[in-house]
Amino acid sequence: MRDFRFKFLGTGTSSGIPVIGCGCDVCRSSDPRDNRLRTSACLEWTDASGKPRTVLIDTSPDLRQQALRFGVKRLDAILYTHNHVDHTFGLDEVRRYNAMQEQAIDVYAEAPTLSFLKRTFGHIFESEKNVNQSFVATLIAWPLEAGRAIELHGVRFTPVRVLHGKLPIVGFRIEPAGGVSHPLLPLCYLTDVSAIPPETWPLLRNTSTLVLDALRHRHHPTHLTIGQAVSIAHEVGAAKTYFVHMTHDIAHEATEAELPEGMLLAYDGLTLE
Repeated sequence: MRDFRFKFLGTGTSSGIPVIGCGCDVCRSSDPRDNRLRTSACLEWTDASGKPRTVLIDTSPDLRQQALRFGVKRLDAILYTHNHVDHTFGLDEVRRYNAMQEQAIDVYAEAPTLSFLKRTFGHIFESEKNVNQSFVATLIAWPLEAGRAIELHGVRFTPVRVLHGKLPIVGFRIEPAGGVSHPLLPLCYLTDVSAIPPETWPLLRNTSTLVLDALRHRHHPTHLTIGQAVSIAHEVGAAKTYFVHMTHDIAHEATEAELPEGMLLAYDGLTLE
């Protein structure tokens, strides 16, 4: 595994930034870092055979725009954190990768999320029932279990349990599967988090890079505040922490200036390598 890159395709909350009909300072900001598509991420690397690989974490409703803007030119697999609309409704767009690569794409998710996807995207998962033959994605669904790692082309992904309000979802611990090392890895990706259960803390140890939900300053029942996220980041102790899933309450420049050393706000298109 070499040439590893982690791209933030979107860093905004479910409404995106700017928010429809809003005239606040952040929604009218000229700073491009304040313009946030819905949160998702992309991992790119070259495997041991020299073949390029790409894995998405979630398929936001903005996936087409993200893929065009940030040059996502192939797709080997999709990992899902949970079944909410802002993390799943771009799935239909992956059909273009089927056409370019002439192969099916693997989709990994916990059982409730797979059930949601199959129900919502029946035209994909039960395409034989479509009245007309049409251009739909070809996907192979695989179940994930929290704590049980999977390996994809030399990279290990371990689903880690986090809580999104009352909803148990997963984040991912990402690391090389073999003896290879990389300064970004292990990387833990934890979006849509309000609490981390005790059994997850051991999986966050020795993290080099932490990506963590940080919605806004005010309390929210299903997301971390900036203050709560900073506290968790201190406890994890990663070399670098990047916050995601921000609302229009958060102005990039002003907020980042107040963060502790080693903690940053991510922004759309930011690439770590």
